[in-house]
Amino acid sequence: MLFVTTKSLQKPVYYCIINLVVGDVLFSTTTLSKIISRYWFQDGTISFLGCFVQMFFVHYFGSVCSVILAVIAIDRYAAICYPLQYHSIMTNQNILILLFGSWILGLLGPVAMVIRAYPLPYCAEHTIIHCYCDHVSITTLACIDRSLYSIPALIYAFAILLVPFAVIIFSYCSIFLAVMQISGTQGKMKTFSTCSPQLIIIALFFLPRLFNYLSGNIGIKFSTDLRLVIIMMYSVLPPMINPLIYCLRTEEVKKLLNISILQNMHHIPVRVNGLD
Repeated sequence: MLFVTTKSLQKPVYYCIINLVVGDVLFSTTTLSKIISRYWFQDGTISFLGCFVQMFFVHYFGSVCSVILAVIAIDRYAAICYPLQYHSIMTNQNILILLFGSWILGLLGPVAMVIRAYPLPYCAEHTIIHCYCDHVSITTLACIDRSLYSIPALIYAFAILLVPFAVIIFSYCSIFLAVMQISGTQGKMKTFSTCSPQLIIIALFFLPRLFNYLSGNIGIKFSTDLRLVIIMMYSVLPPMINPLIYCLRTEEVKKLLNISILQNMHHIPVRVNGLD
């Protein structure tokens, strides 16, 4: 609402944040609805078609969020390392092209996964060890050698995770080096306090996913409880914490929120001695 109603927020970094918000909400809606029905209402079933629909959206929104996090890192890299050229490099048009490309690029892998996995013969027990449907848990139930199907999916998963992750690491390393060279102690501390939470949440998004995909495809076995904890870690924590990291820690957003709260407080009717 602040983004739509405040013209000063309609600039590249906030376009990125809004797209991340949309991706997080859609990913959470896709996954948490089934998680809640499973653990709260003891409804642990899903239709065959519904499982593949969920699988598509889980991988699609996860891919989109992965690329958007890389776009945010590129924007911060340009802002700090090339401050004089920033407004000519990261124009609204350029950032919208990158963000639109993120949503289009994210479609390719999940569509291919569903098309290849849906026709497989599933003659094993129809129970997945997971909170929701994803490619690894579904194709594990197939009655044929799944390597022909899992290897391309694994390559895509690592490409969509490792490439953005590498871009993010490069961007933040460049930011740290630039700040260390040109800034005083106060500026360094401010940069570290700003970037550290972002790197922590980025690590929570990428590293458990990479471990989950790798272990599922090379046969690493560990307890079901630990597997579910890892899944919940990257499914629930990043969407929950992203608004705190990328919005509420931003000075401009905090000021606008304070102004909005104060304005709303002036419109709240107060009762004094029984009178409005």
